Amino acid sequence: MELTNILAISGKPNLNQLVSRTKNGAIVMDLVTGQKFPVFTTNSISQLSEIRMFTTNDEKPLEEIFMNIFNHLEGKPTDFDPKQASSDVLFELLGKVLPDYDKDRVHASDAKKLFSWYNILLNAGKITAEEEKKEEGESEASAEKPVAAKQAAPKKNTAPKQAAPKATTQAKAAPKRTTTAKKAI
Repeated sequence: MELTNILAISGKPNLNQLVSRTKNGAIVMDLVTGQKFPVFTTNSISQLSEIRMFTTNDEKPLEEIFMNIFNHLEGKPTDFDPKQASSDVLFELLGKVLPDYDKDRVHASDAKKLFSWYNILLNAGKITAEEEKKEEGESEASAEKPVAAKQAAPKKNTAPKQAAPKATTQAKAAPKRTTTAKKAI
């Protein structure tokens, strides 16, 4: 599961996927409606990959928590509407998927967002069982393979480069565009 391009935007109810960056912000796509719209640097934007939930010992990344929910619910969405559910229902499920969550710092609103986001990502196909199998396969493969010796670097092509043929038309050359550094979202 790759959460780096998945964004939570303050004031927007759903999650959004980054489509492209612009000079003053970005173009995003709503994961529920599929509608694209611009967001600007003045908006409060958070990447899901950067968000963590408090536990008694440390903090857990959302990606790990989403996989715990996926495994616990056997790949199905929650059987309740997280936005309408009581805090007892939310914390009961949260206790099953993240038993060591910090009861003092994790609020009902955090649990509502967590389970709402899980349902959105699941419906959008961003959470799948294949990813867990892939992660297990990679860890098993790395444990089984011995460390390989360094391979020789491929030889560089030393043949002289041929010049491209010149255009025969007398069209005006387009002016070069200067690019500016893009702001990180």
